[in-house]
Amino acid sequence: MTRERFAPVAYLILTATLLAVMVLCVCVGSVNVPLEETLAAFFGGEASPNRTIILTVRLPRVLCVALCGAALSLCGAAMQGLLRNPLADGSTLGVSSGAALGAVLALAFGVSIPGIPYAGTMGMAMVFAFGSLGLILFLAWALDRTLATHSIILIGVIFSMFASSMTNLVISFAGEKVKSIAFWTMGSLSGSNYEYAAILAGALLLCGGIILLHARELNAFAVGEENARHVGVNVRRVKLTVMIAVSVLIGVCVSVGGTIAFVGLVTPHMARLIVGPNHKRLLPASLFSGAIFLLLADLAARTVLSPKQLSIGVVTSLVGAVAFVLILRAKRGRHYGA
Repeated sequence: MTRERFAPVAYLILTATLLAVMVLCVCVGSVNVPLEETLAAFFGGEASPNRTIILTVRLPRVLCVALCGAALSLCGAAMQGLLRNPLADGSTLGVSSGAALGAVLALAFGVSIPGIPYAGTMGMAMVFAFGSLGLILFLAWALDRTLATHSIILIGVIFSMFASSMTNLVISFAGEKVKSIAFWTMGSLSGSNYEYAAILAGALLLCGGIILLHARELNAFAVGEENARHVGVNVRRVKLTVMIAVSVLIGVCVSVGGTIAFVGLVTPHMARLIVGPNHKRLLPASLFSGAIFLLLADLAARTVLSPKQLSIGVVTSLVGAVAFVLILRAKRGRHYGA
């Protein structure tokens, strides 16, 4: 069976797997809840002694983790297609580092907007994400008026180093908040709630929809920018549109869960092995694979050293590094185009 014909079956398998993993993550934790009790809490059955834990603690966290994983994976798949680079992900542009710097500034100095919960950290992350993108594109344009891929990657890597240095500088002046900020910078979704889940869902619906609508253009990019121009793709417009959508999603994810490494780098390759390189199939599959991967990583972070919790970024880095080496070995010699 070809990948094209297998794709609908793959989506069914991914959907079923995602639902099963979400239920597993709600059931398992410092206090294990039986499946029957969890389902009863979901569907308003008999009163459950763990109903509060299920509905107010675990379910919002599971939703936020799944949405973050889906968003980061989609961003990674889009950037790998746009830049024609298997090592690219949403952080390639330096936007993750910029967003993290903004969020750390808000956390360290108590930036807030009266009457609007979470707006300080999220607003600063969004502002710095946009500012980072604007600065990187401006510098890349000054270096190369065609906004060539290698120029954007070069400036993005340099900016990431600069932003990371500034983040460490801010942390050194954070005083008693150092421990909580340091844990957050390694990735943490322990404070998730339904408001965060709604914000993540809205950002994913808007920006993710924009990215999905550019699947055909990303396929054209896979065979080179010149070829994309020849088939009628407005290369500069598509680059800017996709990069802005990626920046918004990363800014929102970073403001909610900190810097979570390897999700956007590894999971698109997993999806590519299943459904192939065509972005019309790859982008939706990346959404599912990213959510599943991050849910399992969060489950491990919560349970491996229970009652202590690991940073989710530590788990994704450990697992992702090994998985990425294995994936690259399996895909050695293959082309990453459509």
